[in-house]
Amino acid sequence: MSAVQEAMPATRGSRDATVRRFALTDAIFRALTKAAAILVLVLLGGVAISLIAGSWPALSTFGFSFVTSEAWNPVTEKFGALAPIYGTIITSAIAIVIAVPIGIGIAVFLTELCPRPLRRPIGMAVELLAGIPSIIYGIWGLFVFAPFLQTTVQPFIIWLFKGIPGLNSLFAGPPYGIGLLTSSLILAIMVLPFITSITKDVFDTVPAVLKESAYGIGCTTWEVTRRVVIPYTRVGIMGGVMLGLGRALGETMAVTFVIGNAHRISASLFAPATTISATIANEFTEAVGDLYTSSLVSLGLILFIITFIILAIARYMLLRLDSRTGA
Repeated sequence: MSAVQEAMPATRGSRDATVRRFALTDAIFRALTKAAAILVLVLLGGVAISLIAGSWPALSTFGFSFVTSEAWNPVTEKFGALAPIYGTIITSAIAIVIAVPIGIGIAVFLTELCPRPLRRPIGMAVELLAGIPSIIYGIWGLFVFAPFLQTTVQPFIIWLFKGIPGLNSLFAGPPYGIGLLTSSLILAIMVLPFITSITKDVFDTVPAVLKESAYGIGCTTWEVTRRVVIPYTRVGIMGGVMLGLGRALGETMAVTFVIGNAHRISASLFAPATTISATIANEFTEAVGDLYTSSLVSLGLILFIITFIILAIARYMLLRLDSRTGA
């Protein structure tokens, strides 16, 4: 009995040491994760402050007219961001409109319809597209894709819509090959694997019992996808779309090769244009003078704000969907 009593304090002490070690480990882990989260906020704030400080000379000189003016003349130091903003929004919007339905369709095919032996090869091919450097897309677009559009697709579209009001101006002008539409198509190809991969991964998280139940009551594959799979994974799908949109908004080299780099706004999708990223990449090394450099930094600030606004709108839409589902 005395031996057992002597062993009890040692056992209790070992247990207390283990509890203290676990508590210390948990506290360190909590501190590290908190520091990582704070670091993200600090970096984001530092980027924002740097952009604001660098763009202040241009914003104080031109005011709000910097956003509404199309002029871009380094010789006279007259700068306006309207043309790059227009090109950035239009190319990204067209790319997302094209890539989202195709990406979701590929993900549905891989998860619901594709024969099992083909799933891995097709999935690997999609992932390989994501790994191709953007400059390769740009070279391919300039030397292969743009000439193909110039000689075949664009002349046919111009002939097809030349007598239709509205569309004739949207697809007007000589077939340059390069321009807004070409860069939008290149962007769609570039963001497609991101949207497809993320959508496929979130589709794989749908519990099999939900789909089997829907099939059991007689639903078709389309009905299961529309009423079970997509509602269950809408947050993940939106995340994939936002990732693709962020890639499209910030893409530089591929767009620079094929957009034409013209600081003007045209109603035609075949006309050369420019984007914020392409303008910064083309002219930052040649910027002479504080005002010129500040104008380019201001373009970066505008791109930062556009991305933030789009992400905020996407988050608001998800909150609305969640509240509607809860109601």
